Order: sequence, then C-alpha cells, then structure tokens
Amino acid sequence: MCEQSLNDYITEQCALIDAALDRLLPAEDESPETIHKAMRYSIFAGGKRMRPVLCLAAAEACGGLAVDALVPACAVEMMHTYSLIHDDLPAMDNDDLRRGKPTSHKAFGEGVAILAGDALLTEAFAVIAQVDDTERYTVRDYVRELAATGGSTMLIGGQILDLEGEHKQLSEPEVRTVYEGKTAALLTTALRFGGMSANATESQLEALTDFGYNLGLAFQVIDDILDLTASTEKLGKTAGKDVNSQKSTCPALIGLDGARSEAKCRTQAALDALMIFPEERRARLVELANYLLNREY
Repeated sequence: MCEQSLNDYITEQCALIDAALDRLLPAEDESPETIHKAMRYSIFAGGKRMRPVLCLAAAEACGGLAVDALVPACAVEMMHTYSLIHDDLPAMDNDDLRRGKPTSHKAFGEGVAILAGDALLTEAFAVIAQVDDTERYTVRDYVRELAATGGSTMLIGGQILDLEGEHKQLSEPEVRTVYEGKTAALLTTALRFGGMSANATESQLEALTDFGYNLGLAFQVIDDILDLTASTEKLGKTAGKDVNSQKSTCPALIGLDGARSEAKCRTQAALDALMIFPEERRARLVELANYLLNREY
C-alpha cells in the first residue's frame, strides 16, 4: 500500500514536472517574446498532467526514480499541448475554452497559436534529445518512438480520422481506430518512456504498452461520456461538442451505459497487464487507472 495519498502524490509529481517544464522551455522574456509567452500560456494553463505523471509512475514501477523520467515526461507534455492548441483551432474543433481559459487562438490570434503549437512540437524533440542512455535504450530509441507517436499513422492519423468522421456514421472498429491514434498512442508512449528511463526489461515494457493501450481507450471513452454529461464549467472546455459536430463516439454508438461498461472493461484489462510488477511497485499505476476511470472532468 502507498502511505502517501494519491492526491498528494499527483500534486508532488506535478510540481516536479512544472519545475522541469519551466527549466526546459525558453523564458517568457526571451526574444521573440510573443511566441514564448504563447507557448508557456498553454503549457501552464492548468492541465491535469496525467501523461507525465503516468510516465514518472511507470519509471517507479520498473524500479527506477521519477526524477530520471522527467525529461521524457516533459517532451510528451509538450507534444500533447501542441496537439491541443491545434485541435482547438477554428479549422479543427473551433473551441474557445481549454482548461477553463481562452484557447490559444482566442488569447493570441490564429497565426500565433499555429506557431506556438509548431514551436512546442519542435521543442519536444529538442528536449527528448537530452535523455540519458541506459543499458537497453538510447536517445535514438526515444526520438524514433516520439516521432512515430506524433506522426501520420498515430496522433495525427487519429485526428485526421476524427475530422473525416464528423457527420458520418462510423462503426465501432473505426471509432476504436480514432481513439487509438488521438489518445492511446501518446499515453502509451508516456508509460513506455517511463519504463525506458528505468532500463525496463522487454516484458516490463510490453506490460506498460498493454496497460497504456487499454488505459488510453478507457480514457477517451470517459472523455466522450463527460462531453455528454458534464458542464462546461466542470470540464474547463465546451461541453456537448461531439453532439454538435455529429461525431461518432462510443456513447453515441452503444449508449452511456454501454460506454461506461466498455471503460470499466478496458481499465480492468489495463490493470491485468500490470500483474508482472510487484504489488508495491504497481500500486500507483493502479490508483491512477482507477482515478481516471472515475474522474468527473
């Protein structure tokens, strides 16, 4: 059992992550100031930091130290934030709110928002190049994986399929493919990076991959449920967007009860993948998985 509460653990890890992000990103007053202010505006807008927190917890599950996973955790968060900035643009989801604040294009204009996203994506690779090699994993492994995750068949691929799926009736396998690309891919990479920083064995890395894949699917299903059931104030972003854009989602296809059941099944599959780790080392990942399943925003 973990002596420290999960909330305290998340708060502590987020403080480490935020300090590392602050150190790794260009200062706000560094020229040209506008782009650096915009980058930091979105990075420090109050996100849950779930991907980097999972990265640190995965390192600990493999017997490593959270501090050794900070650099890849920050690279993942930069890529994630870039994707949110671009996702919110008028040409994409056209959203005015993100994390309870005006979206980047509302605060800085569309041109600056596009460039801020581009800059964060580029910075993610500058940061991942700073990782330390372990016996099993080199910088090349991290760079190759981050590139694949953010590329046309995963993160961007999921977004393309999501865009093309508006006003269409997608099948369950097609919706799952969207979820795999837009959500599960980067979440899985965060977990894998944590394991890699701790020199994870092949079986440990495979377990983290299975955990991340199923957790990522559950995460997106819950997101889609909350889009239907939670308020804009609670979510920190505009509620009801999926219905308004006529997106095919898990709740739309199989109903709220069916979607909740799917999220529980995927979460259980994720937890089953962790059984190769000693109970005390997997405890945080178990807590985080259950936390994400039961979240309200």
